[in-house]
Amino acid sequence: MSRTTPDAATPPDQSAPGPTGEPDPRWGKRPPEGDEKALLGGPRLRREELFRAVRIFFEFIRGFRRLHFIGPCVTVFGSARFDEDHEYYALAREMGRVLAENGFAVMTGGGPGIMEAANRGAKEGGGVSVGCNIELPMEQEPNKYLDKFVDFHYFFVRKVMLVKYSDAFVVMPGGFGTLDEVFETAVLMQTGKIDHFPIIVMGRRFWDPMRSFIEQSLLANATIDAEDMKLIHLTDDPEEALAIIRAHRAARADGRRDVAPSPILGEG
Repeated sequence: MSRTTPDAATPPDQSAPGPTGEPDPRWGKRPPEGDEKALLGGPRLRREELFRAVRIFFEFIRGFRRLHFIGPCVTVFGSARFDEDHEYYALAREMGRVLAENGFAVMTGGGPGIMEAANRGAKEGGGVSVGCNIELPMEQEPNKYLDKFVDFHYFFVRKVMLVKYSDAFVVMPGGFGTLDEVFETAVLMQTGKIDHFPIIVMGRRFWDPMRSFIEQSLLANATIDAEDMKLIHLTDDPEEALAIIRAHRAARADGRRDVAPSPILGEG
């Protein structure tokens, strides 16, 4: 499996970093001080809660319009802390390339580490590379392998978009954020809130202790069913992961209508 493909140049696009490598000023924004805490911190003034609800509504609409025409898409999760010499970076890069070569857009959080690796592989594979940024207290610069991005203020809005527009999740080694995405999506499928779609976990050596915990504690104590174990696939082979994704997509009825993007609505 090749991981030595030369870097693909980012085509000119106002939604991606410029040719000088400087991050787009719309990326890496800090949220207003105290805004998230205010949302979750109990009752506020009525007008304040109304304005915030309107903002959330428009953030949903903007996300719907920006991602509606993305096409077949796989989201790749993982830590921002792995550099390009790490084996997990190489694995994510290869997975991104395989997905792109087989017609899937690759979506990540748009940052460094595993996210950069998957976006880089997508560019090398000639596919569409997308970043869904979240405004955080610590600023994060975008990686240089993006064709487009969507910037979100609220975590829960971003999560809805990732589930709504992804044909599968590929989960590389990561921290709390990665675990959150995996288990929240598994719960949505377990409870019938969404249709099943593949969650593919890659990096066996990293995830084996977690798998053992699930089998020896959750399953052994009947807090989950044996059937729930089928929600998550474990492999280190990008081609096997691709086969799982393609089989799912072939079996799923796609109800999207073939209509053209509207620039007026911010689509495309």
